[in-house]
Amino acid sequence: MAHSVLDRNAALARSNTRPRDRIRRLVWKIAIATLLLMAVGSATRVMNAGLACPDWPLCYGQLVPTEQMNLQVFLEWFHRLDAAAIGLSAIALTALSWWDRRSLPGWLPWASTLALGAIVFQGLLGGLTVTELLRFDIVTAHLATALIFFTIVLIIGAVLLPYEATGTVGKLPWVGLTSSIFVYLQSLLGGLVGSQWALHQCFGYQQLCSVMNAHLAGVVPPTLTTATLVVLAWRTPALHGTLRRLAKFSGVLLLLQIGLGIATFYLHLQVEPLTVAHQATGATLLGTLVVFTVLALRDRAATLASTP
Repeated sequence: MAHSVLDRNAALARSNTRPRDRIRRLVWKIAIATLLLMAVGSATRVMNAGLACPDWPLCYGQLVPTEQMNLQVFLEWFHRLDAAAIGLSAIALTALSWWDRRSLPGWLPWASTLALGAIVFQGLLGGLTVTELLRFDIVTAHLATALIFFTIVLIIGAVLLPYEATGTVGKLPWVGLTSSIFVYLQSLLGGLVGSQWALHQCFGYQQLCSVMNAHLAGVVPPTLTTATLVVLAWRTPALHGTLRRLAKFSGVLLLLQIGLGIATFYLHLQVEPLTVAHQATGATLLGTLVVFTVLALRDRAATLASTP
């Protein structure tokens, strides 16, 4: 009798973890696809391919414009293809979350729905970037929404990760949160520089220098907070190994991002792969800080819950 009860409990536990594991795997695939989407979107902009497909949502009225296909058309077409795949994945995530809601945390279906709403809005902005001929405010809003969607997906994935608290995080969650906010804002400033071609305008015509200078000055807050995070994580004893690795990776990404930024500045955005790498590294840094912050907050919450 005792064995049968234990067997039933074990089977129930396994059945409850299957939907969670399935959704966690899907979430991380969506996150990777979103990072790729932003990198391709950056390449589309720097290669002047934003209007390579003159219509939307099709391209030259076709699903695959084989006759018009060249590098610029391919970039814009593939950007839309990746966005469509992410949209379908977000629909699947939402459907699975609601279908298996009794075996999942209560917040997950609502978070999935929020992510779906963000990617739908992102798609609408993507269409407007074409119909409004790459208006800079719409292009920047397009990037801002992509980063928000990316953040939501990473939060879901980080909360679903297996994690055991060590109780040593201290103030690291708040440092990580502050750094994430600063990196997000700096990414938007970078988006404004790119969507208005502010670097070219400033060097060539002495226009929009204030936008470019704001982005240059904006480097300071995320740099200081991320460097503080790395130092605090290094000096914190018994810190969870995942948090320590994420902090180190953040430091590496920060140095790489600064180096790429300097290179793109002095080369006046003339080397397209450097510009794309600069923006992709910024998004990766943001994602790393978001995951670090969520895990650190989980650590803190678990510690407070166990404190009598």
